[in-house]
Amino acid sequence: MNFPSPTGAALARNEVFLMYLDYCRDRVIEKVTSLPLDALIVSVVPTDWTALELVKHLTYVEMRWLEWGFEGQGVDEPWGDHLGDRWYVAPEDTLDSLVGALRSRGIQSAEIVQRHDLDDLGLPGPRWSGEEPATLERVLFHLVLEYARHLGHLDIYAELVEGQIGE
Repeated sequence: MNFPSPTGAALARNEVFLMYLDYCRDRVIEKVTSLPLDALIVSVVPTDWTALELVKHLTYVEMRWLEWGFEGQGVDEPWGDHLGDRWYVAPEDTLDSLVGALRSRGIQSAEIVQRHDLDDLGLPGPRWSGEEPATLERVLFHLVLEYARHLGHLDIYAELVEGQIGE
């Protein structure tokens, strides 16, 4: 998928959000799958996260904001990407399983977005920490920002191990 051009054909706003999320998700997957095995499981940055931990984190971020947060659905472990204050991958987590989970989450996220209008408010619940729920549009802006931020982190990570960088 090419970088979504702001001069491309006019689309509905929800389609634009999904296009950018798909683009960012695909870039994360491309970059992570370009990394050597040791860079997937051993951190190369001072903050000590690994590429596999980042993939799992992004999967959970989408779930926390859209499924658990916006739609208020019950989920077993909304913070299952954390162990204490650190991102975490279980011993049975693999590159293939984590990439597959991220791809599946993207499909689920698109289904949630397509069920709602951008002005719809999220349901009250623990995601909002006692604050008023946000609109779907605000949640999607946040997700695009989250992906963009972590994609930049991943560019630096990949550069340090001679993986795929840039677009």
